[in-house]
Amino acid sequence: MNSNAAMDWYKVSNIDEVDSPALIIFPDRVQKNIEILKAMLPDLHRLRPHVKTHKSFEVTKLLMQSGFTQFKCATIAEAEMLGTAQAPDVLLAYQPVGPKAERLASLVDQFPKTVFSCLVDNIGTANQLNSIFQKINHQLRVYIELNIGMDRTGIKPGADAEGLYKKCQSLGGIVSVGLHAYDGHLRDADLDVRTKKCDEGFLPVITMQQNLVRAGLPEPVIVVGGTTTFPIHAKRKNVVCSPGTFIYWDKGYHDTFAEQPFEFAALVVTRIISRPTENSICIDLGHKAIASENPLDKRVFFLNAQNLEPIGHSEEHMVLKVNGQNNYRVGDVLYGVPFHICPTVALHESATIIIDHQASGEWNIISRKRKITI
Repeated sequence: MNSNAAMDWYKVSNIDEVDSPALIIFPDRVQKNIEILKAMLPDLHRLRPHVKTHKSFEVTKLLMQSGFTQFKCATIAEAEMLGTAQAPDVLLAYQPVGPKAERLASLVDQFPKTVFSCLVDNIGTANQLNSIFQKINHQLRVYIELNIGMDRTGIKPGADAEGLYKKCQSLGGIVSVGLHAYDGHLRDADLDVRTKKCDEGFLPVITMQQNLVRAGLPEPVIVVGGTTTFPIHAKRKNVVCSPGTFIYWDKGYHDTFAEQPFEFAALVVTRIISRPTENSICIDLGHKAIASENPLDKRVFFLNAQNLEPIGHSEEHMVLKVNGQNNYRVGDVLYGVPFHICPTVALHESATIIIDHQASGEWNIISRKRKITI
């Protein structure tokens, strides 16, 4: 972005037609990120992109047109969106407990062209799923969720996990086909440090796979990692990688994971709505429009206004201190890169599509909902 032309890539010529706050998406840059991913790992059989970032039918179709057939998701609504798109293979990277298990069975029934699978980390859930899927005369594929250090979900790799895998092999309503291991806690900016930790966490997974093969079972598929460790796992043989944030990218990952060359493809548009003091402005980018779990200075980065310092944030407002001369006017438009794009996207019902600097229609963020129809 050294030239004026590069700095202007995000500007929308008919921005007066776009109400704010708004999410805007650049399909050409989305497609470029898809091509970058494919260049990093050309074997598409080893890629299962996560849809949690974009949550849209339209981006799913772009991925399918680019050759992708396997997808990962985190919610029943995301799985339904993928079924509607006729995605061939969908892994619900979540353990469906309670009503979610019944909803998953309804998905299997409604979308027979899509092969669904899910995660399991305990025998109780395995038995519940087995009972539900036996009733509909269907065998559900399951992956054993392994805890390799994130301590969020999963069972530690080892004898107990191997026993669970073998037990799921013997049930009629489900069948274990693989291992799932997510290491999203590894966020070291130093790639060498991150690689060392990643390799240490992965070793018990590959050991478990080898033990299961020695026990006479078919080789389990390993689905591993997310965006943070994608470049590391991509170099391994016979593992499936599932990055998600790559599709839109964000400021947080841009700053931390410099080895990944993805481009910003989604921004937030906001307007100055007030100048409450001589050295401050207020914009319409509240908690309801931008992910706000990070500290105040790590929520949004403005491409066309880098002398602003957030000092207050509420549901519909963000107050910013102006460092230097305050030449901003009420009505001025700011273009912001979210630090965390995934939950930011989930705050918007739709996104305005920008083609050749023009606002040119909308994409619905359909699976931001907890429920679409199922």
